[in-house]
Amino acid sequence: MCNPGRGCKPDGVTCVHLLRACAHLGALDFGERVHRYIDENGYGNAINLRNSLIAMYSKCGNLDKAFQIFQQMTERNVVTWSAMISGMAMNGNGEDAIEAFKEMQRMGVPPDEQTFTGVLSACRHGRLVDEGLRLLEHMEMEFGLQPNVYHYGCVVDVLGRAGLLDQAYKLINSMRVEPDATIWRTLLGACRIHEDFALGERIIGHLIELKAQEAGDYVLLLNIYASIGNWNKVADVRKLMKEKGIQTTPGCSTIELDHKIHELVVDDDSHPRKKEIYETLREIEQQLKIAGYVAEISSELHDMDSKNKGDALCYHSEKLAIALGVLSTPPGAAIRVANNVRICIDCHNFAKLLSSVYSRKVIIRDRNRFHHFEQGHCSCNDYW
Repeated sequence: MCNPGRGCKPDGVTCVHLLRACAHLGALDFGERVHRYIDENGYGNAINLRNSLIAMYSKCGNLDKAFQIFQQMTERNVVTWSAMISGMAMNGNGEDAIEAFKEMQRMGVPPDEQTFTGVLSACRHGRLVDEGLRLLEHMEMEFGLQPNVYHYGCVVDVLGRAGLLDQAYKLINSMRVEPDATIWRTLLGACRIHEDFALGERIIGHLIELKAQEAGDYVLLLNIYASIGNWNKVADVRKLMKEKGIQTTPGCSTIELDHKIHELVVDDDSHPRKKEIYETLREIEQQLKIAGYVAEISSELHDMDSKNKGDALCYHSEKLAIALGVLSTPPGAAIRVANNVRICIDCHNFAKLLSSVYSRKVIIRDRNRFHHFEQGHCSCNDYW
């Protein structure tokens, strides 16, 4: 209720929107403050707020807290189950997500399209090829739900990542819905993993037909050519991008420190603590090299010698954000970073080794999923 001259007290609806914003930004600290406000003001029993809390904690990488809220709920609807299943999927707990899906059915709660979005995402992140195909088939036959392009995309992704590129291509062409640019990009990403430039070129053709090609599509094609050392093709693609006026989106990472979101981009020189960040990053790299870290130069897409490629990889936005986290938090504290693009192999190796050498848990949310690094291991099992 708003009173003239006295401001407005946030209500439950306000809290739902705040939690969504926190989930989008990965702002866990502020999300926890909203959670406390909800409990202190008696909103805690509202099922929509509990569902939003599950989603917020999951999307901020705190799956334990999300599951704690889930377990405490005396009433759970399809949104509750779907939020928990999706949270397990994005945080690398694919098998737990499938078990939750089965438990949901045992409890008599019928799944909806969003539930299948979550459980099929679990398959795509967990190499569960057979399970993904089975769920897609049973979605319509058993539950009467028509798969949408995202559901198909999850299965295309799991097939593609498993190297079954032809099967994935056939699935796209057999879909009951019209394939969109996103599903073609999903298969293009698999072509990058398996270095299939011929199929990659065909997919670019489909994207051109849809008039939907973006910078990221050409970057994936660049990855394929660079991985096999075909620098002439790399040059051709760069020339085509220049002619079309296509510009790539720079990598951008955010980290929340003392209730403030810090944004860093690749080669960032605008942060007020840039000198300290770069000094800390150099110290970290020295320690990691002692432990065996070697830059993964295949992550650099320019034709240059190994030293220059290694130098170019040093200042990716994830590394800068991690360095700021090491600089600004006490030893042993977890570091949480959100990134707007898929994490590269080199940054993945960097974070994995840092988690062991510095005894830190590092949580990175990239464009596709969460990576929980701990004691030299990642929750994705190096599969992303």
